[in-house]
Amino acid sequence: MKPGPIRDECCYPFIYETSHLCDYEVVTDELCGHVGAALSLLAEARTTMRDIAEDLDKLQPLAFHANGSIRGRLAIGESDIAWLQSRLAHYRDEVAAGIHGFVLPRGAQPVPQLHLARSAAKKAIRALVRVEQEGREIPAVVPRLLNLICNFCFVLTLAINRRRGVDEIPFVSKSYG
Repeated sequence: MKPGPIRDECCYPFIYETSHLCDYEVVTDELCGHVGAALSLLAEARTTMRDIAEDLDKLQPLAFHANGSIRGRLAIGESDIAWLQSRLAHYRDEVAAGIHGFVLPRGAQPVPQLHLARSAAKKAIRALVRVEQEGREIPAVVPRLLNLICNFCFVLTLAINRRRGVDEIPFVSKSYG
């Protein structure tokens, strides 16, 4: 397949590539959308969730910066990593008593969107593995950022549920353990 002559009938210039790079770009686009959805659904953004809303507002463009940092210029750096690590530590401290392993992904909006963002970050990392296998060099800062985003989104779900008084339901695997 290849794009036809009508511009409106092509959603993305690289959509017909067979490389995994396009898959990575599509998934990071999805990640950005999930973070934006989570932010828009954070009804308490002006009160008990103000810090979370501010952090999601800063996080969302990082997903698009990660998107273009493989095909284009590297647009993320150590300062982004340091900021996200500090915010992850902040929320981990807040929920430290409640982290005992994996939990079932439940909670009212925007918790489901943050779980979807977490999953999209994992898909992006997996796509980068394939991109690297195809011979493209991957700057280490990109998968580091995506791993942080994944963990950050998970911890945010715990923080939101905790602030709302929602008890997490631990997941006990029958497959591992």
